[in-house]
Amino acid sequence: PRSHVPAAHFAKGTYFALSGRPSPFRGLVYPLPQQAGLGVHATVDLAGRCRFGPDVEWTSNAEDVQVDPTRAAAFYAEVRKYWPDLPDGGLVPDYAGVRPKVSGRGEPSADFVLSGPSEHGVAGLVHLFGIESPGLTASLALARLCVESLDRESVR
Repeated sequence: PRSHVPAAHFAKGTYFALSGRPSPFRGLVYPLPQQAGLGVHATVDLAGRCRFGPDVEWTSNAEDVQVDPTRAAAFYAEVRKYWPDLPDGGLVPDYAGVRPKVSGRGEPSADFVLSGPSEHGVAGLVHLFGIESPGLTASLALARLCVESLDRESVR
């Protein structure tokens, strides 16, 4: 039922890549989290390439994945909080994605929502709303919760 579907909120996350030099890091660097996100962090891919992001830009368009190069100034400021030696001109636009959220701009951050038959009344159906990368990392635990939700239904 529609009444059990949370309102849609979309947070666009942009990434900028380090250009012209090897990564200064060997692993992930996470700054302190910000409202609605984990902060502009550093990741190093399997090829040793370093990228920074995501930031949080609220959008009503879930398909808005264009990188706005003017956001670079904010990235320089954020990255230099933990890597002050980031050279001017060292960042290039990389990519953007849109994350679904169950809370919107200015609201307290909320985790994902698991809605099973006991919540919405539809037999055999489990919805997972607002799951981001931490939830995907915990996919086996989420699968267990889904099965438990369906098992509770079958006991009735």
